Amino acid sequence: MTERRLTVLDERRAALEMCGYCPKLCRSTCPVSEAEASEALIPWGKMSMTWYVARGDLAPDPDVARLAWGCTGCNACRERCEHQNPVAATLTAARAVFREQGLAPSGSERAVAGFAARRARLAERARALGSDAETSPVALLVGCGYLAARGAEANDIVNAARALFGAVHVLDGCCGLPLKEGGDRTAAAELRGPLVSSLAGRRLIVADAGCAAELRDVGAETLVEAAARRASKLGRVKLAGPVRFHDPCRLARGLGVIEEPRVVLERAFGAPPAEFERRGRAASCSGAGALLPFAMPKTARAIARDRLAEHERLGGGTLVTACATSLAWFRAQGATALDLATIIARSLTGG
Repeated sequence: MTERRLTVLDERRAALEMCGYCPKLCRSTCPVSEAEASEALIPWGKMSMTWYVARGDLAPDPDVARLAWGCTGCNACRERCEHQNPVAATLTAARAVFREQGLAPSGSERAVAGFAARRARLAERARALGSDAETSPVALLVGCGYLAARGAEANDIVNAARALFGAVHVLDGCCGLPLKEGGDRTAAAELRGPLVSSLAGRRLIVADAGCAAELRDVGAETLVEAAARRASKLGRVKLAGPVRFHDPCRLARGLGVIEEPRVVLERAFGAPPAEFERRGRAASCSGAGALLPFAMPKTARAIARDRLAEHERLGGGTLVTACATSLAWFRAQGATALDLATIIARSLTGG
């Protein structure tokens, strides 16, 4: 009998086999393989190679393991797949197994180590934002990406939530998503568990699209959904030039939240936002997700620059997104970008 190498992935066997026997109809949907022009990095290639290792036909090594990190978690391939095969979730599971074997890319390992080292500082920043509202029935998760950013987005998020709900309790915990995407399942669970327990029956509002998708199973509602339901409270915002909305993958494909951001932006600016050529569930990725900027930085930059080139070709202006990693990554490439939470805060407070 053939020795099985990644038996932990038995639970993902059906997903791996489905891709392995597929005629590669989703090959053009992956932003990573498009940027790399690599057959190995199309969804079929990543899943098939992982499948071969899982069933013992191929020995795991750093080159094979790296393929599992060649994914932004955008789920575009799942949208194209007639079977809605969970490629991103399967590759995330594979990362954990490869990491346990010491095969994670060095960039991903640095990201995991760096996140763990600064987690206490991020928790302290969260407490400083909302320590006066512990009895509020509404809990707000700002998100580690916003807390780590140098801009005013974390304050904008809290101000927007307070304008919508009154007092809010700002959570100092973490959903564990960055560690999960880096393959550290144990540490991710150790963060998620206490966060969920701390909700104590409160309504959960989440600013970051990735965090919200990770916590949807415990009732997470995005800040933009809450704002769209209260659109009558939104006032006009002054901003020079056109405004184009970028659909975060976790928001549009992950949560199906597509029209709500556009409701907010139209209310704030008096007209619908400008659009990319593809929007909503068909929207293109920013290249910032699932630690790709750490594991494959050149590829991640190429994806982002492709989005920005399209943005300029269509008329430029200010990019608005609702994802901390996309916001930071666009800005890192020199784009003028705002977070949707900043628009909501300005709209509600007259700023």
